[in-house]
Amino acid sequence: MIKGLALTPPVVGRIAIGKVVEKGGKRLPEKDDEFTLTSQVQTRDGWVNHPLDEVLRKQSGAKLRAIPIRLLFDDVDLNLRASYTLFDRTNGRPVCVGNGETCKRATGNGIQALPCPTPHACEFGQGVCKPYGRLNVRIGDEDELGSFVFRTTGFNSIRTLAARLTYFAALSGGLLSCLPLEMRLRGKSTTQSHRAPIYYVDLTVRTGMTLAEALAEAKAERDKRRAAGFDQAALDLAARVGFANGAFEELEEDGTSVVEEFYPEGDADEVTGAVGSIKDLQQNPLHGRLDARIKGRQQERQTETG
Repeated sequence: MIKGLALTPPVVGRIAIGKVVEKGGKRLPEKDDEFTLTSQVQTRDGWVNHPLDEVLRKQSGAKLRAIPIRLLFDDVDLNLRASYTLFDRTNGRPVCVGNGETCKRATGNGIQALPCPTPHACEFGQGVCKPYGRLNVRIGDEDELGSFVFRTTGFNSIRTLAARLTYFAALSGGLLSCLPLEMRLRGKSTTQSHRAPIYYVDLTVRTGMTLAEALAEAKAERDKRRAAGFDQAALDLAARVGFANGAFEELEEDGTSVVEEFYPEGDADEVTGAVGSIKDLQQNPLHGRLDARIKGRQQERQTETG
């Protein structure tokens, strides 16, 4: 296994809420009030829709606001990876990724493990770091290990998905991968949105099913898989080892798409979550003060242990 390369779930498509459009010579994200399933092929006009997008739209008979899905893993944190993330705008590479306690940061001396006090309390990432989540799901039965990935920097989606996954894992006895679930788009208004609707993603049991029926189907699916020799625990372990094999999950090509979709051009002056470059960030006075503070703490520890 190549070291330093995170092995992530095979992706056959994307789940998006909106698209990137060109306005005034700039490529800017445009929000939508429905899901769109795309392939991994991108043209000048944007991402090419996946064939399942048309199939699901015909089934819904209206806007695509609900998608029947299954999860790949029983472990909540394998299905949804959420972290505080700061991206390099020039190449899409992660600069710093943390969980509110510890972080991994790209520095001139390589990847370093440092404390993560959350973006609001971090001098290094304040204003340029924000939550970023990835949810991998199965849609259809054509490829049981292939997944569609939903990426989001929306706090409402990340919090709701994390809570639902935790609850479903608890009440099903850890049968997340066997539950018949549905991704659902919901709307809400807040004072920050100036009463305009904002959309976030939720997880529920399939339309037309009760929770008891979903649990019964999950148990039947688990028994069916076991009889066929399907080892879910081994799959979860393999995924956990694969994620841990690299410092950061996103490759450069993935990060570039993330920056384009969530950190539009022209927002650098407003500081919305991606820095111009690692070099620019390291020249920031806050970076120098933080590095000095970190080195001071390291010297204090060495003195204490010595």
